[in-house]
Amino acid sequence: MRIGLNSSSNNTCVVVLTADAEFESSARAIFGASSAIELVVVPGRLADVGDTLNVSAATVVVVDLDAGRAEEMAALARLTARIGQWPPVIAITQVFDETVARTLMQMRVADFLVKPIAGIDLVRACASVGKGTGRGNDLTEAQIYTFLPAVGGAGVTTLAIQTAMLLLNSGGPRANPSTCLLDLEFQHGAVADYLDLEPRLNLAEIEPRPDRLDRQLLEVMLSYHASGLAVVAAPNRPAEMRTFDLDVVTRLLDLVSANFEYVVFDMPRTWFSWTDRVLLGSNKLYIVSESTVPGLRHAKQLVSAIKERLGEGPNPQVIVNRFEQRMFSSGLRLNDVRQALGESFVSAIPNDYALVREAIDRGVPLDEVKPGNRITTELKKLVLPAANAKAGHGKPVPLLKKLKLSAAR
Repeated sequence: MRIGLNSSSNNTCVVVLTADAEFESSARAIFGASSAIELVVVPGRLADVGDTLNVSAATVVVVDLDAGRAEEMAALARLTARIGQWPPVIAITQVFDETVARTLMQMRVADFLVKPIAGIDLVRACASVGKGTGRGNDLTEAQIYTFLPAVGGAGVTTLAIQTAMLLLNSGGPRANPSTCLLDLEFQHGAVADYLDLEPRLNLAEIEPRPDRLDRQLLEVMLSYHASGLAVVAAPNRPAEMRTFDLDVVTRLLDLVSANFEYVVFDMPRTWFSWTDRVLLGSNKLYIVSESTVPGLRHAKQLVSAIKERLGEGPNPQVIVNRFEQRMFSSGLRLNDVRQALGESFVSAIPNDYALVREAIDRGVPLDEVKPGNRITTELKKLVLPAANAKAGHGKPVPLLKKLKLSAAR
């Protein structure tokens, strides 16, 4: 009897071979979150079960092996020779050096990762190698839009909400893409208040046992706006001073991004243990400033700090919110903003305080108050080109939608 998959399902199938209980648990948490992913875990060492591993229906094969053992590497060589070009194989190792890298390349392994591995690193690797021309369905990643304030009161929440609404409605004639807005300001968040929703996220309930967080529990903690936008937000706790465990927050973000096509983050200004991972995983990272000299100075400093801290990962771009340029005024002009921020400047959002205030008081998006308003028009120029490019002009909705939360190294 051959070990592996006997299913005739058309779902994306990820086969994971491992003798590591911790890695197995992580894989189940990562891939088990999506109903579109069929996960098959084969327990055991590659040297013992590799020759009987059935990968005929697999989209991606993930092999956890000890690269320091000759019999393990020999078994991997036999496996790759047997299955050929498809499905692609991802090797997971604890030992890694130049010799191992050369050997893996000679075996034509599609990719390799070194433990410890952040969940989304594994997903990103699967998404990349699974885009081949084999029998499997395409694996693609969720698109992440992150809004980070340079100063307090810059209007991040309003821009994040409006961006999420634009992405939600970016599908054109086809069904609206699934979109989720996460308020990562767990202590003083305002997203639920702005949309007149009941915040349902209870991290204190999850923290003792993060493994309990699955799709069913997430559904209980989701709030839905009348537009169809999914929102993850925690109740305000103004008198509490605390942080949440890195693994708890990462598990939440991984799970959300596994189930939505677009994810928008409303970030707190404070830097937490999980902030690096969110920024590294963002497809679009926007720093939001106000149009004042101190605001621009803080934005420029934040851009430099992110690039220095996270290297070549994210590409922070600055949005100057509530910008006004009046004739015969001595205030900042657009050329001043461009000169101060340089290449990091991406957009100046017009000021329309009355419109924003009414939308907040009514709990509705800006377009419902005033269709075609200046704020939405400017955001469309910024957000929709990327969304339309990702949509692929009518290609099927991706089966694997994961957040690129790479671990900072």
